[in-house]
Amino acid sequence: MKRSAAKVVVNGEPRTWIGVNFWSRVGGPLMWRQYDAAVVESELAVMRDHGMTLTRSFFYWPDFMPTPDALDEVLVERFRTFLDAHHALGMTTIPTFLVGHMSGENWDPAWRGGRDLFSDVWFVARQAWYVRELTARFAHHPAVAGWLLTNEVPIYDDWRGETLGGDKTQRAAEIVSWAQILIDAIRAGGGTQPVSVGEGAWGVEVTGVDNGFRVRELSPLVDFLGPHVYRMETDLVRQHLGPAFVCELLDIDGQPVVLEEFGLTSDYVSEENAAHYYRQVLHTTLLAGATGWITWNNTDYDDLFDQAPYSHHPFEMHFGLTDSEGRPKAQAREVKAFADVVADVDLVRCHRPDTQVALVVSAYLEKQFPFTDPEDPPAVVHATRQASVAAREADLPVGVAREADGLPEDCALYLVPSAKQLTAPTWRHLQQLAEGGATVYCSWFVGTHLNQRGTWWPKLDETFGVRKTTRYGLVDPIVDDEVRVTMTADLGTLRAGEELVFAVAGTASSRSFLPVEPAGAEVLAVDGHGNPVLLRHRVGKGSMVLCTYPFEHMAAMTPAVNPEPTWRLYDALAADAGARPDVRVPGPEVMVGQMEHEDGRRFVWFISQSDVDQSVVPEVDGGRLLDLAHGGSAVDKVELPPYGVKVLRLAR
Repeated sequence: MKRSAAKVVVNGEPRTWIGVNFWSRVGGPLMWRQYDAAVVESELAVMRDHGMTLTRSFFYWPDFMPTPDALDEVLVERFRTFLDAHHALGMTTIPTFLVGHMSGENWDPAWRGGRDLFSDVWFVARQAWYVRELTARFAHHPAVAGWLLTNEVPIYDDWRGETLGGDKTQRAAEIVSWAQILIDAIRAGGGTQPVSVGEGAWGVEVTGVDNGFRVRELSPLVDFLGPHVYRMETDLVRQHLGPAFVCELLDIDGQPVVLEEFGLTSDYVSEENAAHYYRQVLHTTLLAGATGWITWNNTDYDDLFDQAPYSHHPFEMHFGLTDSEGRPKAQAREVKAFADVVADVDLVRCHRPDTQVALVVSAYLEKQFPFTDPEDPPAVVHATRQASVAAREADLPVGVAREADGLPEDCALYLVPSAKQLTAPTWRHLQQLAEGGATVYCSWFVGTHLNQRGTWWPKLDETFGVRKTTRYGLVDPIVDDEVRVTMTADLGTLRAGEELVFAVAGTASSRSFLPVEPAGAEVLAVDGHGNPVLLRHRVGKGSMVLCTYPFEHMAAMTPAVNPEPTWRLYDALAADAGARPDVRVPGPEVMVGQMEHEDGRRFVWFISQSDVDQSVVPEVDGGRLLDLAHGGSAVDKVELPPYGVKVLRLAR
């Protein structure tokens, strides 16, 4: 299975962008009113010296377009000065037009008059004029690297979330038409650079909630997808890997993925832990296929404490990579170290190696199937995200296989984690894949609610070689606080007699298991009450493996759970299917991933999820690991500080 690592193309050449969202500490969003060229140049120089050669910049809409048919020419010239400063420092920028929304505040042009952003013909025409005119002023400036239509326009359009959920078909059609008109305005203004929307990639394909900004419908119009990721979690490993999972979910249409916004406020975390978070996000999203990173943001704003949005969202003052005096924080040093690695491996010429392991994402995440419950799509996100964590802990280079796109035919292992629903054709396809030699693992899950609470798996008994003993309308609750699973037969790296202990969590519906009796399947593991937990049904050249507990769902609902033993199960399945990676480590605390250069060189990442020093001896099949520095000396043991990262070269 191929996994995307597409690059943004600028002037015919692939690019990896490392940059920062930029507002000057003099003025913040109002910086253009009191533009201080000397301060801006010093701020840009600090970013450049820390590996960030690109900024995302913003036309503050109420100021740049004071009337429906005029630009503020003084501010336009100040923006030109801003571009000149970039060029002088060897930097580029991505201007953002409709701002709009910023850091907890919405600002309308004074003349908007409550008109709808997407469907009011006159208002859309004025937006298009504004975009075309600004593009025409700067399209040929060498400092312009790309264009963004907006900043987080779903919040600007509907900041209270009053229209989330429900059928958004008409709204989605209006949004796509609006985006097409504004992108056409960029092209009419002479802009040939890459363009995207700037909406945060918060569509139903990523969140399970339809806000009208559907990634699939916007994707054909743009040159890259730009997620904004600020999710907060209850588990540290899920927190570290959350942005990477979003990048994996955006493997749609082969589009490049640029992490357009991520970061944190120093008011929430210590500087040491902020550095850990930056390090984790940068490297794990690289391995998830991202081709650009634009952090939020360049500086702190202590002097703007009495100016909105900082006056009412004071934590927004301290997202900076530098403090309000321009001194770099540890986060800035992490970006510099990351930029050095990107240069060392020549990332722009690297791609992700193909994989034999597919993580299946149910089409019920994004498809608008009739008469389904709104709780179902988010449940797909939660379970699949947790499954991706377990797979990474097992060092498996999973590819995200969206059911909506059809499953790949060339994998040895298919993981279907805690899936209440797949379509009937997909169930038939999975059995055909198993008959052809693949291992297909499916864990049972009835959902979190009462609506059609049952198994949406057609012919479950025949498919898995079992006889279910369920009763209509009822579930079989998990009565213990933990599930103790004992292997009764060997499975890959798991041996008969070994015990795995899983956390139990969920609602009155989802905290349940599937009671079955074997009817042709081999029982591989049982729970503490003797109930089958894992069963393998040989079909054709492969096998269907049934897990009768929703382990991924329960782990997703459990705080501070990782590492939990699902990684052992996935590792065993991969070994049984002949799909273990050729470089791995013996525990879950250090994760391994790879990138391959077009010249054949292979680079291996070791990323610690531990708060203490780690020393691991990698298992390498058919090769040896070499240090990138120190003359390429051989490395037998990898030493990592807390949450540390090490990159080595794999020589064959």
